[in-house]
Amino acid sequence: MPLMRLQKRSVLVALAVLLVLAIWGPLPLSAQSVSSTAIPQLARAVPKAGSDGPFDLARALTEAQDGDTIVIPPGTYTGPFAVDKSVTLLGEGWPVLDGGGLGDVLTITAPGVTVEGLVIRNSGDSLDKENAGITGLAPRLTVQGNRLEDVLFGVYLKSAPGSVVRNNVIGGKELGLGRRGDAIRLWYCAGSLVEGNYVIRSRDVVIWFSPDTLVKGNTVEYGRYGLHFMYSDDNTLEENVLRYNSVGAFLMYSRRLTLRHNLFYSNRGPSGYGLALKDADDVVSEENRSINNRMGLYLDNSPRSIDAIGTHRNNLIAYNDVGVALQALTRRNTISQNIFQENTTQVSTAGGGELTGNWWHSEGLGNYWSDYAGYDADGDGVGDVPYRSQSTFENLMDTQPELRLFQLSPAADAIDLAARAFPLFQPRSKMSDDHPLMRPPPPPIVPGLQPSSPLPVLFTSLGLVVLGSLIVIGGLKEDLPWNQSSQ
Repeated sequence: MPLMRLQKRSVLVALAVLLVLAIWGPLPLSAQSVSSTAIPQLARAVPKAGSDGPFDLARALTEAQDGDTIVIPPGTYTGPFAVDKSVTLLGEGWPVLDGGGLGDVLTITAPGVTVEGLVIRNSGDSLDKENAGITGLAPRLTVQGNRLEDVLFGVYLKSAPGSVVRNNVIGGKELGLGRRGDAIRLWYCAGSLVEGNYVIRSRDVVIWFSPDTLVKGNTVEYGRYGLHFMYSDDNTLEENVLRYNSVGAFLMYSRRLTLRHNLFYSNRGPSGYGLALKDADDVVSEENRSINNRMGLYLDNSPRSIDAIGTHRNNLIAYNDVGVALQALTRRNTISQNIFQENTTQVSTAGGGELTGNWWHSEGLGNYWSDYAGYDADGDGVGDVPYRSQSTFENLMDTQPELRLFQLSPAADAIDLAARAFPLFQPRSKMSDDHPLMRPPPPPIVPGLQPSSPLPVLFTSLGLVVLGSLIVIGGLKEDLPWNQSSQ
């Protein structure tokens, strides 16, 4: 019996201990049992002994160790600053790093650094020295969620493969277009990500010698080149909005590029290309919109290699001065199932000549041309006669661009009318689409489009109804008997 009572007491004591643990949680481990790398430390600068001085960012950077997170409180910190350890800089309440108008504001020389939540402003303005808000010189850098203001170059990464530039707002200095620096420049940064950035009034977004890079969801406006690629293979550009620049995107000397769901809008500089390709091989451009540019699509020796092709399909190319322009010797492009809608000139041959060696249809489906005047007798949705780009005045413009001043004038119409009337002067056909579509395919879905308001159409309709009603009422009054008897 005493033994049984002892066992019962032991069980009750054990249950009591378990109940305490359940309420208060597990007992803390000893300090020696926790690895020093298990929990990242916050490296904060400590003011001088005996003072209540402000946070010292330069000292925090000096005292930090690899893996630390430096939390920067609100305030303005005058640089320049240098990061030579693999740390995270995290801003609270948008602290400002001010470069004082000299040199680079923040220079990173250690790999794996993250910069987030900061305002970077007031870099130097020397193009020769390439003064930047953030200069990165090491791999695997992450620059995200920052605001860069009044900087010559914004984020300039050199030999920084595997880096991320995401969700930043970048504004350049108030300088002429030729004096500005690039908002984002990647130089030898293979395998990087440029995503969700908003860039305004800078020069270019440059991706050079940086293969396997994804450029997605960026908006670039009021600059020179929205995107400028050179020697960067196997890259993808998608869901970008490139508008109000001199050129939307100029992609050069690169291979296996994919472009989809991008908007090239109102890029109307001296060249004014929406999308331009030069010496680019195996490019796939699909489901993009190129609207209200000087040239919607420009192909210069693309593809370049004899075994390469170019594919351009399911794009909307609308309301441009020129829909698509090709150099006369450009070959091996398949251009199909696109919508060519109300471009002033649908197809142009840069420098004149006839376009040969390209395919304007694929699998029996060509393109939709808003000025196609053919018919579809069998009702299969494909025109029974080819679409031909054939205009004497357009041929003259291809060799004499200054004649564009007279486009849409009575003189241009008279020249085309005379050419049709006298077969001896029939214009040379630039291209032929043997399978033109009778109806446009669904337009591609792209970001950056403002939904149209029905109010203007509604007010116009109501105005026409009121005007028509007044005219009818006025006519009826004249036909009334008392009005006729008074006359």
